[in-house]
Amino acid sequence: PSMLSTWLSTIAGGIVVLCVSLKIFLPYFWEDLIYFLRQKRSKARVKKWARNGILSIIDLFLQKVEKNPHKPFLIYEGTVYTYQDVDRRSNRVAQVFLQYGNLKKGDTVALLMGNGPDFIHVWFGLAKMGFIVAFLNINIHSRSLLHCINTCAAKALVIGEDCLGSIEKEFILNVLENNVDVWLMSTSSPSQHVHTLPDKLDKVPDNPVPSHLRAVTDPRNAALYIFTSGSTGFPKAAIITHLRTLVSSSGFSQCGAVSQDIMYLTLPLYHSSACLLGICGCIQLGATCVLKKKFSASQFWNDCRKYKVTMFLYIGELCRYLCNQPCKEEDRVHEVRIALGNGIRPSVWKEFLMRFGPIKIFEFYGSTEGTLGFLNYTNKIGAVGRAGIFSKVRLLKYDIWKQEVIKDENGRCKKAPRGKPGLLAVQVTEDAPFSGYVGNKDASEKKLLHHVFVEGDVYLDTGDLLVMDEEGFLYFNDRVGDTFRWKGENVATLEVAEIISMMDFAQEVNVYGVSVKNYEGRTGMAAIVLKPHYAFNGERLYKHVVDFLPSYAQPRFVRIMDAMQITATFKHQKMHLANEGFNPEIISEPLYFMYEPAHSYVPLTRELYQKVISGEIRL
Repeated sequence: PSMLSTWLSTIAGGIVVLCVSLKIFLPYFWEDLIYFLRQKRSKARVKKWARNGILSIIDLFLQKVEKNPHKPFLIYEGTVYTYQDVDRRSNRVAQVFLQYGNLKKGDTVALLMGNGPDFIHVWFGLAKMGFIVAFLNINIHSRSLLHCINTCAAKALVIGEDCLGSIEKEFILNVLENNVDVWLMSTSSPSQHVHTLPDKLDKVPDNPVPSHLRAVTDPRNAALYIFTSGSTGFPKAAIITHLRTLVSSSGFSQCGAVSQDIMYLTLPLYHSSACLLGICGCIQLGATCVLKKKFSASQFWNDCRKYKVTMFLYIGELCRYLCNQPCKEEDRVHEVRIALGNGIRPSVWKEFLMRFGPIKIFEFYGSTEGTLGFLNYTNKIGAVGRAGIFSKVRLLKYDIWKQEVIKDENGRCKKAPRGKPGLLAVQVTEDAPFSGYVGNKDASEKKLLHHVFVEGDVYLDTGDLLVMDEEGFLYFNDRVGDTFRWKGENVATLEVAEIISMMDFAQEVNVYGVSVKNYEGRTGMAAIVLKPHYAFNGERLYKHVVDFLPSYAQPRFVRIMDAMQITATFKHQKMHLANEGFNPEIISEPLYFMYEPAHSYVPLTRELYQKVISGEIRL
């Protein structure tokens, strides 16, 4: 027995030593391991689905319908739609296209619709016919829309009722001229060449269309085309494969979500976050989704209380808008436990937790066309993810001035040192292929880097600059195009905006670089939306930026705006503002100039503007 007790105490001692050393030397070991195992489980799940004939999100949806037909799938404006309701309604959409349409499996149908159950009915109905569905952004102008429809070679276009008002007759005529069928979600049609959908839905049965139509032969075939925001020129259509829809559907379950959870979805469905992580994620869990037409900061928490919401998806500035709402006593009265998304700023993150309680915020990194996503599974404030013990993340040394990667004498890329911004590059492999953009070979090729570390390897250039700290946490630094150079230094727009946001009068801050005559590079300019009942204070801002920012990063110009221009995905528009510059002749809003003799930001008059342009005042 004494021998046994010696053995046991030695083993126990060994375990204690191991645990203590792990805590000291690898403090995130267990979190890394759990996340690694969850990812493994997700991959195994997708393989198991394939063995059971589940090769698309529709296959997965039908499995859930069979298991739990009467479970609420969508709640929209108070109406409940069960899994079976959505299945039957989408069957009708498929039947209409089978009986009245003249399209074949593999054709593309474009969808121009706002949020609502019909978006999902039409999407699923088209998918059941074996069509590729292209989601169009409802906020872009007809010239861009035509470009999108042509790019993805759509054979038909379905227009939602909510979009009819904003569409010109001319646009529909242009679409028809290109031999594209037009279907309206309305009972009346402007011309005999335009089909209507709702009146036909009641004339067809709600039985499934033949299953061979939706059968997927190869999970690497396209299921959806989702357009990138098009911040640079026209939007590009990223190819979303059937495999990608299934892999993305695990996003919420990796955060610990379960089928009893209730999701609140306010983001536009035509965007990858809402459709892949939101709707597909809901299906994968067999959960319920409370769907909103549009995001409303004032209704957000009331809805969460009313529908007993437990998780939501955020993007860009959404959490800031919630923090900007007046404080209420019941701010912490809710059941929300998980928030998944990307683009929350560290200062907003802290304020959000202090105000709305201990919600687990899972910030993730991913892009519509990307092959890799990572998740900040430790909930560390500010990080977009981490390169744990079990994962490899490559950040490349990058020259912001030339906008290219820095190579060694052998033409190979160098790794960015820890703590310094580097370009995130993702290896393209059999398991993580880059599907590219539809009908745009050049753009697809431009995203790839060849012979990065060894002969023949291929990496996807994400266009994002990230920083990795000593512990392996990753922080978003800037988009390659947004970072600018001034006085030979790189200025990350997000960091500068974060510093200015600390001022009590600043509600929203957007920083960008503007060109100044006879100067190399671009100098900083900040567009600021003031908080209600606050005035801009030039002296305090001057002192603040001098205290917190190096001289090259201090914005020389400030523009006060009533409202910030944002993209549909709650990201700030920079391009447009940068092009407008700082000319008081052109811009009617208040402009300020960082004037050193006065130790203040002073109103930018025409005289002052002329002195800057002529070089009389040096920047």
